[in-house]
Amino acid sequence: MSMLRYRPVVAALVLLAAVVLPAPPATAAGASYVALGDSYSSGTGTRAYLADGTSCQRSAYAYPSLIASAKGYALNLRACSGATTADVVATQLEALTPTTSYVSLSVGGNDASFVAVLTECAKPAWMSDCNAAIDRAQAVISAQLPGSLASLYAQIRARVPLASVTVAGYPRIFNGEDCNAGTWFSPGEEARLNETADLLNRTAAAAAATAGFTFRTPTTPFTGHAVCDDVEWLNGLSRPVADSYHPNRAGHASGYVPLIGASLTGSRVSVTQQTLRSAEDAAPALAEQQAEHAAQDARITPKEFALPDLKSPAARKAASRAGVDLADPASIDRADRAAEARQKSAR
Repeated sequence: MSMLRYRPVVAALVLLAAVVLPAPPATAAGASYVALGDSYSSGTGTRAYLADGTSCQRSAYAYPSLIASAKGYALNLRACSGATTADVVATQLEALTPTTSYVSLSVGGNDASFVAVLTECAKPAWMSDCNAAIDRAQAVISAQLPGSLASLYAQIRARVPLASVTVAGYPRIFNGEDCNAGTWFSPGEEARLNETADLLNRTAAAAAATAGFTFRTPTTPFTGHAVCDDVEWLNGLSRPVADSYHPNRAGHASGYVPLIGASLTGSRVSVTQQTLRSAEDAAPALAEQQAEHAAQDARITPKEFALPDLKSPAARKAASRAGVDLADPASIDRADRAAEARQKSAR
């Protein structure tokens, strides 16, 4: 056959193949990324949550969703608001498989009942004992949390020996000011609460280093973006109240994504408008994926900040003891300052 006759035949075969053979998918499935942990990874504070039939408050605007959307990863967002280390073991570790390439997690704050501590410290000092609550939390972090984290991290490494694992720490929530009406955090209490976050981070960092994981603390990135700063990356007292004292969308996109993304993936990760659109578009499928685990997730008890209730029987009783007129804001605040001074001098 001459070359002149051969070329039309080849052309016809190519055209036939293009018509008959199925086209390959536009994009292959991305690398597997599993996000474990608590509310700081699920996205509590972003005010938009997946309709997955749970109280986990998972969000398309959480840093795992944004990292996955930016990098084209296949995300399994198992992190759940309220999760402790024991909850991660019981309800989330099964998401890890030999094909998992990336794992991120934040956990430990709920082991120390940090939300309950915030709830106690938000009350006027004449009806609370913030320092005692902080002391109890710090004792748990120092004595119990190291063993819990070591066990959890060892189980993660055993399941995914080759995966890239990054542990996310907790930011300092306060800047020394309380600008929210309805709470009574003193500068001294805020300083001790920030110290407790630092203790959580040091404890998790030590356990992560032993396990061979990377630990990233958000302390520096969030400096200047605490509650009551001009540009907040952390919610103060919020509506709904459950969103209080958690990173908002800016905190995830501008704080956690660059910090965790670079460590986890080995390259810079930033959030663009396309990233946000991709994350939003993926939300229905992500909700459907997590709805399959709703029965498991129901075992996790949400840990929600409670607004100080000065109309409660306990408040009225404490006010009577302290000589506080609950109808007079000035009386409430004077007694609060006096009680704070007494508690400080007693330490």
